[in-house]
Amino acid sequence: MPVSREYTSVNARRPIVLVTDAWHPQVNGVVHTWSYVQRELARLGHPLQVIDSAGSRGVHVPGEPELLLSTEPARHVRRLLGTEVPGALHIATEGPLGWAARALARAAGWPFTTSYHTRFPEYLKARFGLPAAWTYSLLRRFHRESQAILVPTEAMRAELARAGFARTRVWGRGVDAVRFAPGTRDALNLPRPILLYAGRVAPEKNLEAFAALDLPGSRVVVGDGPDLARLRARYPGVHWLGRQPHDGLGRFYDAADAFVFPSRTDTFGLVMLEAMACGCPVAAYPVTGPIDVVTPGVSGVLDEDLTRACLQALRLERNQVRAAAIERSWTSIARDLLSVLVPIEISSARCAEAARA
Repeated sequence: MPVSREYTSVNARRPIVLVTDAWHPQVNGVVHTWSYVQRELARLGHPLQVIDSAGSRGVHVPGEPELLLSTEPARHVRRLLGTEVPGALHIATEGPLGWAARALARAAGWPFTTSYHTRFPEYLKARFGLPAAWTYSLLRRFHRESQAILVPTEAMRAELARAGFARTRVWGRGVDAVRFAPGTRDALNLPRPILLYAGRVAPEKNLEAFAALDLPGSRVVVGDGPDLARLRARYPGVHWLGRQPHDGLGRFYDAADAFVFPSRTDTFGLVMLEAMACGCPVAAYPVTGPIDVVTPGVSGVLDEDLTRACLQALRLERNQVRAAAIERSWTSIARDLLSVLVPIEISSARCAEAARA
């Protein structure tokens, strides 16, 4: 499909470069988001070159065996970038590769954009007790020279504004309405109502609030993570199904009567959109993420009483739930990205020299 100048000025002859510390085989919202966007950009005539940690020397994060942090990030980024100046540069994560790409761009005089996918201040406080103010200070420095900081929701944009971040732009999320669609609803042969959570099983996901619910029917958790063994032992009444292929999640969403999203720290929550596209209503807290994804009384219920949210969500019309979700397509999300990216012009020896360094 030809690229229209109406929504991009990025040179299609040079690839858009995405630098991310989060990529396959990791399973999380960052990876899913950029995988969909990579597919749609290719359809629009803009190849997306992904620079991730694969092939680099690195260390695995304790409790996160699939997360490899490069110990030679600058060398790795330069090696994969080669001598070509990108059409545009986007840095998706604030890890070692992100910092290395930021330094390279500054040295070369290249403009770049960044994303704020993960609420690291809240995560690090939840896991290690690190004061959030310290992490926010570091993140402000990381994003300070970005031409645009892409955030998933208006609520997240307001939060970052209060924390001193400038040049934020809302860049939403889409859903694959073909992959995630209503079906036969028979994947889970369990007593109803079936309440489902799908995603990472980690402390910052507040999953214990779901596991501890005293409700009729069945509670089901699909996913893996560092908190799985502890929660499985503490809540044997919950059906812990472990990790499932992303392509197969639709049958679990379809079979469930409500999707429960107990996190208070997510910036978006892509799994909510996927569940809604299958007709499954969402029960969640009224916090950043859910308040921008869920239409109360239509596609889900937001309440500080999670039990009440679940019971009320069960009453919603599944056709209306799906209709509210599929308004967001990944094609439109990819076009939105193209309209925000800042072209890199090959206008000086400094650029070419830095790229080769």
